[in-house]
Amino acid sequence: MTKDQPLQGLLQVQVHVEDLLHNPAQLICAGFHEPEADAIWTHDLPDLQPAQFSSPGMLIGTSWGSGAECCLTKIHDLETDKRELIGVFGKTGAGKSSLINAILGEEDLLPTGEITACTSVMIKVEANIRNSKYEADIEFIEPEDWRDEMWSMLEFHGNSRDQEQEDDKDGDDDDDNNGYDYGDNDDSNDYNEPGDDEKLSALYGEEWRDKTPENLIENKYFREIPEFLQSKKKTLTCESANELSAELIKYTRSEGEEITRCFWPLVKCVTVKVPNNDLLQHVTLVDLPGNGDRNKSRDKMWKEIVGDCSTVWIVTNINRAAAEKEAWEILTNTCSLMGNGGQCQQIHFICTHSDRIARSKDHSPAEVRGRILQRNEEAKKKVEENFSKQKQINKHFSDDCFKVFTVSSTEFLEEKHLNPEDTEIPQLQEFLMDLNDCHSVTLNYVSGAHGILSLMHGANSTEGVGNKAEVCRDLEENMKRELSKVRKPMEEAYDKFEKRLKAGVQKSKTSCDITLKSILKPRGVSGSAFHKTLKSLVETGGIYKPKKKKEININMKLASYLTNSIDEEFRKTFPNDVKRGPISRVIDTFSLDTDELTQKYKDVGLQLNFLKTEEEKNRSKHNKIIRERKKTIYNSLTGKIQKIMQDCYRKAAEFRGKGSLKKMRNTIAEHVQVSKDKMFEEAKAAMLKLLNDLKEEILKTLQETLEESTELSLKTDDNSIPDVPTELEMVRRYYDELKDNPDGETSQLE
Repeated sequence: MTKDQPLQGLLQVQVHVEDLLHNPAQLICAGFHEPEADAIWTHDLPDLQPAQFSSPGMLIGTSWGSGAECCLTKIHDLETDKRELIGVFGKTGAGKSSLINAILGEEDLLPTGEITACTSVMIKVEANIRNSKYEADIEFIEPEDWRDEMWSMLEFHGNSRDQEQEDDKDGDDDDDNNGYDYGDNDDSNDYNEPGDDEKLSALYGEEWRDKTPENLIENKYFREIPEFLQSKKKTLTCESANELSAELIKYTRSEGEEITRCFWPLVKCVTVKVPNNDLLQHVTLVDLPGNGDRNKSRDKMWKEIVGDCSTVWIVTNINRAAAEKEAWEILTNTCSLMGNGGQCQQIHFICTHSDRIARSKDHSPAEVRGRILQRNEEAKKKVEENFSKQKQINKHFSDDCFKVFTVSSTEFLEEKHLNPEDTEIPQLQEFLMDLNDCHSVTLNYVSGAHGILSLMHGANSTEGVGNKAEVCRDLEENMKRELSKVRKPMEEAYDKFEKRLKAGVQKSKTSCDITLKSILKPRGVSGSAFHKTLKSLVETGGIYKPKKKKEININMKLASYLTNSIDEEFRKTFPNDVKRGPISRVIDTFSLDTDELTQKYKDVGLQLNFLKTEEEKNRSKHNKIIRERKKTIYNSLTGKIQKIMQDCYRKAAEFRGKGSLKKMRNTIAEHVQVSKDKMFEEAKAAMLKLLNDLKEEILKTLQETLEESTELSLKTDDNSIPDVPTELEMVRRYYDELKDNPDGETSQLE
């Protein structure tokens, strides 16, 4: 059996289970199903759909006892799927859509060509497991969010009474702008973000110019998309990729042939569902804007997705790969979200159009290929050298996380000068195949099933009754020893962070004046231009996304000395490859020595086997907890400062009229001066508390989960649990074969 085929061997279990149709055990075994192959367990069993048994509460009225209900709960807790998220960044024209289409073998899936992309729309591409159609689920922003966004756009479009020309005589041309562009003009468009006029005109034509937001939210404007007003998703269903691509243009693009109205300003996310594609079985590709969004709901989703990506693809044209500003700015601006604040393990820098090279008619095909491959190697070397110089990025990612690809979607399809391997599209396909390798998930699933069936069979055995108390005592001693091992690295990590944060607090206090000056009096920006930016900052909690520029975050800047003080240690303690971290390593070695105890107490071997599988489940569970919780811990420094700054933002936002810029600046500066002695200490305390909470939670759940499992397997006398010796033997054979074949190649069980 190949590693990407369903677990056909488990069909053998069902044959034996069918004899138990009128037995409660049948209901348990009906819950066993291979990931993505629920039909296996419903064949010839129309009245026993696994979805019916979503909780133990569904068993009321049956003859089951508490032990059987616990078994069912554990069955439903078995992990049946893993999903990897790959974020795809790149400016318009970089070739993202062509790349995705070529990799997936769907040439017409995503629109490509000269159509101007609306980069505020996130596009997910994943498998369609519902049917064999090409589908797209369109998620809109909330009507209230759109109304608020329109008020903001129309206010800035006109001449607000607050935006008088103020002389900024206090400005200092020697100040550092922190990499921000504080002006809010429309002259540059580094991120291809549509402007306000473009958004409003796309949706309303020119009608918006003499209307209020209240007028523009009327039902007549949304007759084609009633789902928007109803806060529902709109689903498009098509027979072909080409048909779906044409339908999507008005929801994802700024222009298109015969498109009179576009709805992309209202779209938060589009999820494209592709049928019958093995590369998407456990992978979702997400075409992402290179920057956040001024719309709060889109920006929140963007940050969540970026933080959840396990791999990021930065797509750029090979001719400017090493020096292109936008590609490296995307990495710099998102590295903290993806790195210490996220779970990204790999960055792939993908140089597109690798076939485009100066050539002469006199060059033979072999010479053209040689020139292309030589140029590609030179490009890779330059990009790698540039990455090693990126200090901010390197705080979050080491060189072994970074890989460069030189690809050509055109040559992959046409093979004029390069063979498929030369285009490196197959290498990216292989990468996706490796992510889709469900062998580990399958093994974990079957291991869990094996453990539960061992428990059920063992519960019906009278052997080993006299040894159970002694076994429990041994397990208790082993538990104390192992919990102590887990506690040690967590306490060591706490001490290290406390020491580094103490230094960060001191640096934050002494550098506060310089930090504030760089924020409130940016170099080379006039008072009237900065007035609008600062006004927006105080109205939105110190975070503002200017048109066509990267986000400005006062809170993050104030917290920067704190985050800088821990970045290196945080990456070592909580690497995004969680199994490399000291805490995860000790959790992965956590063991109650069930194998050794099984040799000593053979009569309760089935119960101990159940405990062993529970240990394995715990490892996976706690690694997930660490991966998610580390994001909250890292972001708590900025989050706490943002909370402390809210009062001064509210006060500053109330100022109107002449002199309001100066008043806003003074309000913020005075608040920071008064609060700085406590603010940075409180941020430090907030992070340390979360670290301690993580330690306590892991120790508590490890202990309680295994104590409950011990109680169920060795201390509970429950005759209601049905016996399943035949099913246990079938699953055991399959489990042993999976264990012995880590590459996933197994035979069909007979």
